[in-house]
Amino acid sequence: MKTETIEATIEAWTTDPEKALGAPVVTARADESQAVIQAGPFTWRADLPPALGGTNEAPSPTALLLSALAGCAVVFVRDTLAPQLGVRVDAVEAAVRCETDGRGLLGIDGAAPDLRNVSLDVTVQSPDGDTGVKKIAEVWQQRCPIYLALVRPTDVAVQFRTG
Repeated sequence: MKTETIEATIEAWTTDPEKALGAPVVTARADESQAVIQAGPFTWRADLPPALGGTNEAPSPTALLLSALAGCAVVFVRDTLAPQLGVRVDAVEAAVRCETDGRGLLGIDGAAPDLRNVSLDVTVQSPDGDTGVKKIAEVWQQRCPIYLALVRPTDVAVQFRTG
């Protein structure tokens, strides 16, 4: 079924490329020490650890960024690439890690707030073995928008306004 859906989508979007265009919007507002984040009908929260002024009652923004990469690895592989490439997939798991230095967030001299040594480990269980998994991995690295945004960052227009 997924293969048929993907093929129909490719045909529709090839015929009418405008139908493939999107413009997702995610909003956030402060609620006590947390951010309430919304995208369409979905709502979730972000928080910071107590050392940074939060209550640690929701994932940190860093965890949410890393979760976007892990999530894209799992669902894009299983639901899109595997059917499209004809690779059988029984299960997919992903873990993303990075190193941080909280001192950088507090502006302490000599410390950078950047994420360092980001790594993604994806395990694909497939009866098609290494050949199928390598095929998926190659295409995933060419098409995953979250991965591409991290390895080939785009400019971000930032505006702070008085409300």
